[in-house]
Amino acid sequence: MKAIVVEQFGGPEVLRVRERPVPQPAAGEVRVRLAAVGVNPVETYIRAGAYGALPALPYVPGNDGAGVVDAVGENVEGVQVGERVFVAATRAKRNTGTYADYVVCDAAAVGRLPQGVSFEQGAGIGTPGLAAGDALFVRARVRPGETVLVHGASGGVGTLAVQLAQRIGCTVYGTAGDERGRALVEQLGAARAFDHHADGYLDAILDATDGRGVDVVLDMAAHANLMKDVRVTATRGRIVAVGSRGSLEFDPRGLMSNDLDVRGMNVNNLRPDELNLVMHALEAALDGGLRVAVARTFPLAEAAEAHRAVGERGKDGKIVLITGLLEEVDEEGRGA
Repeated sequence: MKAIVVEQFGGPEVLRVRERPVPQPAAGEVRVRLAAVGVNPVETYIRAGAYGALPALPYVPGNDGAGVVDAVGENVEGVQVGERVFVAATRAKRNTGTYADYVVCDAAAVGRLPQGVSFEQGAGIGTPGLAAGDALFVRARVRPGETVLVHGASGGVGTLAVQLAQRIGCTVYGTAGDERGRALVEQLGAARAFDHHADGYLDAILDATDGRGVDVVLDMAAHANLMKDVRVTATRGRIVAVGSRGSLEFDPRGLMSNDLDVRGMNVNNLRPDELNLVMHALEAALDGGLRVAVARTFPLAEAAEAHRAVGERGKDGKIVLITGLLEEVDEEGRGA
């Protein structure tokens, strides 16, 4: 099979096409022939060697994808050969990397992909979907009727979080840094989207909640926003730090005065029962019309260009690699 292999850490140019053996599933595992592969920012940090836990060289990058199950190992139930699936291979016991024609992963790391959802869209579900579901349902324990603020709502995790929260009956507010992003957030179900670069936007959020504040905040940039989150969170509310790019000086008195919780999250800490909950929530949301925006697609061989595109500003949606399988299924009318 063709795969993208990193043999040394460095710039995008270290992503090279290589021939690799097709991996074989062991007990409890499935093999997926991939049609589309999601590209996540974290994969660019790892490739550059600028990440805490680095894989041994050489390695095949990639956490997410979508395709068709073509082999199952022993003791696998609920997943069948020929089934369309999305892959969240960050949860695989033996992740062979999704930047390839095939991936082997734990059976719990695949979810059913409805016929009405394209493989390109399915490739954008895995890591962002797990993060959004973990933040909402596991860490925040959000309940129907609550008010949720997604701070940084126009990105991959944020757009899914808006839809998942709105789907269970929450009132959702979002923030985004440009007009196009705010329009997208409102199209996806947010009651209102605010410009987090504008003076007074925190006051506008409080005004929208009649001064009460929101019950839950999901923050994609906690290093920049945590003190702001405290200001707009209602008494006994929960703030979940989904992402952060640095440290901050923090005054805990705001937490104390309003009985607030600040919770971190990492999808790799999901227990099997929690993973099962989130995967089922994603499958149900896909059946209900969950939208994944795709910004650009690249052939697998152009993975270096895809990594460059991930860092570009102003893109709304997912960067996706496509394999030869996508052309085959499109001809049969199953790629969209």
